[in-house]
Amino acid sequence: MAASSPTSFSHLLLLLPTLLLLLVSVPSPSSATSRKLAALVQQQPLVLQYHKGPLLKGKLTVNILWYGSFSSTQRAIIIDFLRSLSPPAASTLNPAKSPSVASWWRTTERYEGGPCTVSVGNQTLDDRYSLGKLIKNPQLRALAVKAAGQKSNGYSISLVLTSADVAVEGFCMSRCGTHGSSSPRSAYAWVGNSASQCPGQCAWPFHQPIYGPQAPPLVPPNGDVGVDGMVINLATVLAGAVTNPFSNGYFQGPATAPLEAVTACTGIFGKGAYPGYTGAVLVDKTTGASYNAVGLNGRKYLLPAMWDPTSSTCTPLV
Repeated sequence: MAASSPTSFSHLLLLLPTLLLLLVSVPSPSSATSRKLAALVQQQPLVLQYHKGPLLKGKLTVNILWYGSFSSTQRAIIIDFLRSLSPPAASTLNPAKSPSVASWWRTTERYEGGPCTVSVGNQTLDDRYSLGKLIKNPQLRALAVKAAGQKSNGYSISLVLTSADVAVEGFCMSRCGTHGSSSPRSAYAWVGNSASQCPGQCAWPFHQPIYGPQAPPLVPPNGDVGVDGMVINLATVLAGAVTNPFSNGYFQGPATAPLEAVTACTGIFGKGAYPGYTGAVLVDKTTGASYNAVGLNGRKYLLPAMWDPTSSTCTPLV
């Protein structure tokens, strides 16, 4: 079956310069002015319409293709994030400890269809760059097919992750990641490591942005600008894939360039956020790293706000 048109971050990247330009035009805002800016952002109405299509709910298996060169540490950061979405009951993660990756993911339960329980399925390593280091869209979908592996009983997502030395069509120019559908019960997603190509675009706030005020970047919680940036983009495309897998789920705007569960809340990581400022997040006293969610194995992550259908607001974890 032909894949549907993929959803990307292109519309956000096109809006980013305008949003940041508005911020630059405000001369040296005081804390009171900052609070007013934040209030203006929070008061804007936001409704993602449900277009009555199926969502990826119930059991969801994520099969991964690692394309290119990833260290074992880099893979562990991402795998721990995925496994933290729906941690096992016997895990050492304290369920009462808030905020957590799992509590962030539970926001998806408030969308039509109830919970989505994520598990990691097959992992395939392609460290020999079987399709080269310049990947076009048809090749990206071919890699997703390769990642799929055996069929699962529930829904599945074929996730392609490309390393920092791999160029993907549209990467850094119009998108940091994407998702689409490949069959009635499966979807695919892709995220690239932007560390050496466009960290100011796809790894903000761990790198200075391309546009707007050049405030010091935040310290990444796992010490890897590229991979910690990938986690933010991975969270974005996973939430989009689950709540709008076939371009007829939850979104605002045109189906070809929709605002989805997380892209509708772009740039918001903590309370008081406004364009160019993440909002107030937590800081590790030892490392100085910024985070807002705790996962398995003591991992810390910075996750974007997700639109909450019960309140019609973008709700950050902290």
